[in-house]
Amino acid sequence: MSLAFHVRARRGDFLLDAGLETTARAVAVVGASGAGKTTLLQGLAGLIPVEAARLVVDGAIVADTASGLTPPPHRRGVGYVFQDGRLFPHLSVGANVGFGRRYARAPLEVAAALALVGLEGFETRWPLSLSGGESRRVAVARALVARPRLLLLDEPFTGLDAGRRAALIPYFARLRDTLETPMIIVSHDDRDLAELAHDVLSMADGRRV
Repeated sequence: MSLAFHVRARRGDFLLDAGLETTARAVAVVGASGAGKTTLLQGLAGLIPVEAARLVVDGAIVADTASGLTPPPHRRGVGYVFQDGRLFPHLSVGANVGFGRRYARAPLEVAAALALVGLEGFETRWPLSLSGGESRRVAVARALVARPRLLLLDEPFTGLDAGRRAALIPYFARLRDTLETPMIIVSHDDRDLAELAHDVLSMADGRRV
């Protein structure tokens, strides 16, 4: 497995210019608040304007502004899980997860995606009935249903207490070890390095340090 990425993006007076080349399956992006971690992920996913971006997964070029390859987010094959999960409150868990199927060539079945995160039988549940950890796992299932070539996790443990965080870690470790999909995990918590990541991109003021 190989992963190479770089983003240069300006947001007001802030300039992000950072990247990494690695053979790790799981990369943690760490740094203080305001270091540019989320901007990096959003640039890779095509969610914000960038000055330059390049993303290569296992030798396949996903995006490269230098060569004019800038597909829209839903054509990149990149799964993005936001900090707050962003589930649709008016849709059941099954409908939330199934939402991503429309953009995939060979999507997983909803039940299979939920099984990957240990939520078998949750199709008829509603977002408001879920715990914080369950909501994050549903958001991950929604990203996985499209069989992404890369999974981006933006602060997946934010707002969770120690118990719920400890319960969620094994599901991410399972995805890391059993799926061929690499992941980039944004975090400000050093525990994520020891428990999930095989390589680390440390950032400060928009740069790698």
